[in-house]
Amino acid sequence: MATPTSICIAGTGLHVPERILTNVDLERFVDTSDEWITSRTGIKQRHISSAQEPCSLLGAEAAKRALADAGMSPEQVTHVLMATFTPDTFIPSASYSLRSRLGIPRGMAMDISAACTGFLFGLETARALVTVHPEAVVLVVGSEVVTSRINWEDRGTCVLFGDGAGAAVIASGPAPGGATIVDVILDGDSSLGELLTVRGGGSAAPLCPGDRIGDDFFVQMQGREIFKHAVRSMNTVVRKLLDRQNLSVADIDMIIPHQANIRIIESLIKKLEFSEEKVYINIASYGNTSAASIPIALAEAREKSLIPEGSKVILTSFGGGLNWGAALLQF
Repeated sequence: MATPTSICIAGTGLHVPERILTNVDLERFVDTSDEWITSRTGIKQRHISSAQEPCSLLGAEAAKRALADAGMSPEQVTHVLMATFTPDTFIPSASYSLRSRLGIPRGMAMDISAACTGFLFGLETARALVTVHPEAVVLVVGSEVVTSRINWEDRGTCVLFGDGAGAAVIASGPAPGGATIVDVILDGDSSLGELLTVRGGGSAAPLCPGDRIGDDFFVQMQGREIFKHAVRSMNTVVRKLLDRQNLSVADIDMIIPHQANIRIIESLIKKLEFSEEKVYINIASYGNTSAASIPIALAEAREKSLIPEGSKVILTSFGGGLNWGAALLQF
């Protein structure tokens, strides 16, 4: 079968839990304030999953919306890629749990563990799958229940994160109303891995029956170092992507960055010399949803009709590993 001439995002969707935790709510049990959180992070609220809303459920709801947007049914999906570091269970994987929720128990599915950059890793993997199998329909989902791995006594991290899911349907193009995936660049530096960790419960930090859960079970990070490397890495990878495509910053109509911290986003915009009006920012409503951040923002921007036909859009993210990446979409 011939290699597809283009690989496209045919549909997108998002889903977040109904429960909202505002900064004012946090003031009641965390030593912090709305003013402190807002001024330093740009976050005003975040959505919080209940025990009945695991990663696969959030992802399945986002996937249904993405499939509806693409005009497809779950039965047409051939591959599922789930980007998450907070799966329902280690076995079965969240991707297979999601397939089951969609009523398609058979077929390839796998989880991708790349923290906040996971959705971009999923896009690149989906591009490879569709290149080899042009008939494939790949569901790429970023879904996280980050609050399941948050220490509410650590005010430096607990105010940052929220739960949610975003999804995209990837297939051979063209896709009317969708976007061609023009290019993706992924990178990382394992020597920086200690800057952002969730160790407890892994095979290097196993839990035994009766053990008390320690602080290493939760997200731990060195915020100042993360800030520095995040801005530097995203700036570098975006410029590398533009150079590879013989484009300049002026050619880009919108940038959708990982929604981690408003100061990181503002610093990135300044380094890129890009117009703030053309950057999609929704961190105030959701906080940092890790692998769900980019697909939630992309789906929301499309739902609001903020991406006209003909637009060139860059997605960029960084995450634990450390890793980072950027993708260029042509609408």
